[in-house]
Amino acid sequence: MFHVDSEVGALKQVILHEPGLAFERLTPGNKDELLFDDVVWVSRAQEEHREFQQVMRDRGVTVHLLHDLLAETVKYEQAVAFILDRILDVRQPHMGPALTRATAGVLADMGPDELATHLLGGLNKRELLEALGEHRTRGARSLGLELMPDDGFVLAPLPNALFTRDTSCWVYDGVSVNPMMMAGRKRETVNYEAIYNFHPMFAESGAHRWIDGEAMAPAAIEGGDVEVIGNGTVLVGLGERTTPAGVEILARRLFRTGSARRVIAVELPKARAYMHLDTVLTMVDRDAFTLFTGLDRRHLRSWTLTPGAHQVPEITENKDFFDAIADALGLDRVRVLQTRQSSYAAEREQWNDGSNLLALSPGTVVAYEVNEMSNRMLEDNGIEVLRIRGDQLGRGRGGPRCMSCPIERDAA
Repeated sequence: MFHVDSEVGALKQVILHEPGLAFERLTPGNKDELLFDDVVWVSRAQEEHREFQQVMRDRGVTVHLLHDLLAETVKYEQAVAFILDRILDVRQPHMGPALTRATAGVLADMGPDELATHLLGGLNKRELLEALGEHRTRGARSLGLELMPDDGFVLAPLPNALFTRDTSCWVYDGVSVNPMMMAGRKRETVNYEAIYNFHPMFAESGAHRWIDGEAMAPAAIEGGDVEVIGNGTVLVGLGERTTPAGVEILARRLFRTGSARRVIAVELPKARAYMHLDTVLTMVDRDAFTLFTGLDRRHLRSWTLTPGAHQVPEITENKDFFDAIADALGLDRVRVLQTRQSSYAAEREQWNDGSNLLALSPGTVVAYEVNEMSNRMLEDNGIEVLRIRGDQLGRGRGGPRCMSCPIERDAA
C-alpha cells in the first residue's frame, strides 16, 4: 500500500506536522538549544501551514497529521510502554530514578490526545507538579526537580518535528526511521518508531524497514539527504547530518531486497546552510533538478554504490555527478536549473530555502513565495510553481520538501 517510487511522480499520501505547543515554547533564550533559528508567530505559522495542507488537498493528496497519528498510536498500551521506555532514562543529567518514575506515571495517566501533545510539545516542571497534585509523593524527592525552575523542561519540546521528512523517509517499498544526528531531535525517532510499529495503518502494511531508528546509531542518516529519483536509484547527501556509514548501511539493505540497484552519494559542505541535500538540490521534473547557485556543478564530488560481493556495496567515484544521474535514469542528460543572481540574492534565497521544493507531480512544485527570482526561473523553464507563504514556517530553515514525508507516490 505504501511506497515512494520517485521524487516527482504523482503524490498520493503525505505526513505533515502542524505547528503547536512546541512552537509556543520557543524563546530567544532556548531556540538555539532546540535547533531553531528564530522564534515564531505561532498563529500565523499555523495559518501558513494550513494553506500548505490545502494546496495538497486541492491536488488530490491525502494529508495525515503527525499529532493525529501519534494520538491514535498511543491508544495502545504497548505503544505507550515502548515510547516511555525509550524517552525516560535515569541516566539523563536532570532525571534520576525519582523523576523518571514520576514522569512516567504522569504521562501514562494522560489520554491519547494529551499524551501526543506533550510528546511533541514537551512537559515542564509546573505541568508535572500539577499533574502529580496530592500524589507528589508517588516517587521520592528528586534533586533534578528541586534544582529545575518552574518553567524548566522535564521533556524538551520538539519544534523540528515540523520537518517530517528528516525523521522518517520512504524509499521505494520500505521506510527508513532515521537516527538523528543532533541530540535535540533524537526523541522524534522514537515517536515514528511507535507509529510504524503500532498504528493500525502501518503495523500490517508489510513494508520493509530499511533503518530501524536508534538501533543504527551512532551512524546517522536523515531524510532531507535522501532523494528517490526513480529507476531503482537513490541520491544521498553526505553533509553535516548524514554519515558515510549511514549511506552504506542503507544501500546494503536496499540492495539485499532488490528494491534499489544504485545509490549515488554526493559530498556537501559541512555547514548549516547546506544542512541536507534538499536544501541545495531537488528534483522538479523527470529530467530536471534545481541547484543552489552557490554550488558549482562541475566540482561536486560523488560516488555510485552498486551491489557487491558478500553484501558489501561496490563503490565507484563518478567523473561528473549529473552525468551519473542521467545514466541512472536512462537519459542522455538532465537539466540543471540555477538562478542567475548576485551572490547577495543567492544567499538570501538559500536562507529562505529557494531550492527546497516539493513536487506534487512531474513539473509541478510547491515553493515559498518569497523566493521570487528562483520561482521565476523555474517558470521560465516550464515548471509550474504553486506559491505558499512561509514568513513564519521558514524560520526553522526548512522548506516545503522538508515539511513533508510522502508515504505514497507513483513512479514518474
